[in-house]
Amino acid sequence: MSPFRDERGALSTFVAVIALALLMAAGLAVDGGRKVAALREASHLADNAARAGAQAVDLDTLRSSGELRLRPDEATSRATDYLASLGHEGQIQVANDTVTVTVSLTVNPVLLPLGPITVTATEAARAITEEPA
Repeated sequence: MSPFRDERGALSTFVAVIALALLMAAGLAVDGGRKVAALREASHLADNAARAGAQAVDLDTLRSSGELRLRPDEATSRATDYLASLGHEGQIQVANDTVTVTVSLTVNPVLLPLGPITVTATEAARAITEEPA
């Protein structure tokens, strides 16, 4: 038998390559899913914190002039307290009747050999008054 016809080990190389490809595909699915979930969580946190801050309406200004404004310190405090109650931090900006919150979360990949992945979401909420029906 010729040494060039010996195919022992060819199947194990094929299996190793396929196993590596499947592991990478699983890593993309699992770690990609974790990134998407973290982005959704960051968005929900920012949105709810902005809503909490948008409840700090300056009632004196609203009653005297009809102008809707927020109390910046209280709005910032409400948004910060909401995030802190869930163990998170964020950047909060208050301008007139709008609160904008930015939250960043870090996800550590489980299967892929990547470093930590940081996702960021920014949401805003605007204070409104409802007209009587």
